[in-house]
Amino acid sequence: MKSRESEISENLRAVEARIAGALKESHRSREEITLIAVTKFFPRSDLEILYGLGLRNFGENRDQEGSAKAIELPTDISWHFQGQVQSKKIPSIIEWARVIHSLDSIDHAMKFNQRLKEMGQSREFFLQLNLEPDRTDRGGLPADQVEGFLDAAREFSQVKIVGLMSVPPLDKSPAQAFAEVASIAHRLELPSLSLGMSNDFEDAIMAGATHIRVGSSILGSRPTPA
Repeated sequence: MKSRESEISENLRAVEARIAGALKESHRSREEITLIAVTKFFPRSDLEILYGLGLRNFGENRDQEGSAKAIELPTDISWHFQGQVQSKKIPSIIEWARVIHSLDSIDHAMKFNQRLKEMGQSREFFLQLNLEPDRTDRGGLPADQVEGFLDAAREFSQVKIVGLMSVPPLDKSPAQAFAEVASIAHRLELPSLSLGMSNDFEDAIMAGATHIRVGSSILGSRPTPA
């Protein structure tokens, strides 16, 4: 039977081959892409394998899980928080996450800024864009509110908004959705794009993604949470 390390290593090589293909087609370089391994619900042993294979960017959706793993693993890992932000979790999130991909509230931006000022630090944030504004169960701002949000957030000096994050809606092709997000980011002079997951990251790279969030293509089917 294949070992877990062999399985993950083979999967990672396959993902890197897919990245290389998309980069070649879009005339971009590997240095332009941050590969984030989405490790939600996977055990520490899997993350240790990924670390041994050279990955340093891990993504978590739950503060409780991310904070626990961050304590147990090497300090040179860049942790990315990708879940919906809850106000009560902000002090904890900011302790372990270096990048937050899901900012969509001025109140949250203010609270992040207050906590970061107390710490004498700053963090990078992606503003989450909702391409399905009629879906109230999804986080994120509709496109027509992004510019106003950015204007209001300028007073928060510790909150560095570097780009947009979004998930394509079911009624649009990923390529179409990613192109729409990239166009908005370009117009607003935001340099980074957090786009693309296991099934569509090639389209994201073609559209200009700088960060791709890949889970199942590297680690396999997500285990049932405890």
